[in-house]
Amino acid sequence: MIQKKQLTKAEEEIMQVLWHLEKAAVKDIIVELPEPKPAYNTVSTIVRILESKGFVDYEKQGKGHVYFPKVKKQDYSNQSINSLVDNYFQGSFKSMVSFFMKKNDISLQELESVLNEIHKDEKS
Repeated sequence: MIQKKQLTKAEEEIMQVLWHLEKAAVKDIIVELPEPKPAYNTVSTIVRILESKGFVDYEKQGKGHVYFPKVKKQDYSNQSINSLVDNYFQGSFKSMVSFFMKKNDISLQELESVLNEIHKDEKS
């Protein structure tokens, strides 16, 4: 299920941890976050926001909760890229690729590699 909601930077950081761990309690999420570590209540609040947005669910474990992603990382990535293309490149993937090629000085070999990946995905 693809969500139409965008995540804040903090929410996305928590989701990256949950996608990596697959299931985690708040304390486990905190361990994975970079220094300085956020407060337990901060992470707990963000996780509950993610739950209300439909990105995360939980199962009871003892007195606490173990959280897990309801949205696949690939689905969110696809939605984010589509949103980027729509909002900044008038829906043109070609314009986006052209922009990144010019800004990042991509070599022909790198471009060919990207095209091969696209063609490989189209065939599967």
